[in-house]
Amino acid sequence: MNTADKKRLRAQAHSLKPVIMIGNAGLTSAVLAEIEIALDHHELIKIRIRAEKEVREQISHQICLDTHCELIQRIGQISTVYRHNPNKP
Repeated sequence: MNTADKKRLRAQAHSLKPVIMIGNAGLTSAVLAEIEIALDHHELIKIRIRAEKEVREQISHQICLDTHCELIQRIGQISTVYRHNPNKP
């Protein structure tokens, strides 16, 4: 994905609210399943990660690896990720 695509997606994500929140339990298989469902339905989602900065970076990276999505932006506790759904028009 090039920078122009990421810029367009960041603009689209500006008005979105986080649909997934990761708390004290961290990144569990249930949370990953919910992220998969949200990505299939929305393609572009925001995830709120309540943890220390280094842990947030690790969790964001792990989400991208496990769900095959791309990190668009990370600001504070909010990570924005995108995965194209080929079945969506």
